[in-house]
Amino acid sequence: MMYTVSSELYRETAARLCDALDGESYYSGSLEFVFDGMECRLVVSVIAYRRREVAPEGVTEPISDLVPVWWKFHTVGDEGECLNDFSFAEMKRYVF
Repeated sequence: MMYTVSSELYRETAARLCDALDGESYYSGSLEFVFDGMECRLVVSVIAYRRREVAPEGVTEPISDLVPVWWKFHTVGDEGECLNDFSFAEMKRYVF
């Protein structure tokens, strides 16, 4: 059985990855969470490129690109691990 990754799950995964980056330019680790009854785990090493934006309110450095060094997305349900159609490129769309 193939588990289809929804836009909501992509959004959740992207938000968790951005939180894990915490303003840094590199993250390597595992993000584990339950989403809609499915245990999800993103194991990733990723480089974050940032751009500098200056505004009257201050300076920010939002992510301009994410380059995965390595990644694997696991989904586990009641019947064990399921194959899924996760795409890192698709998840990146929810970061910017």
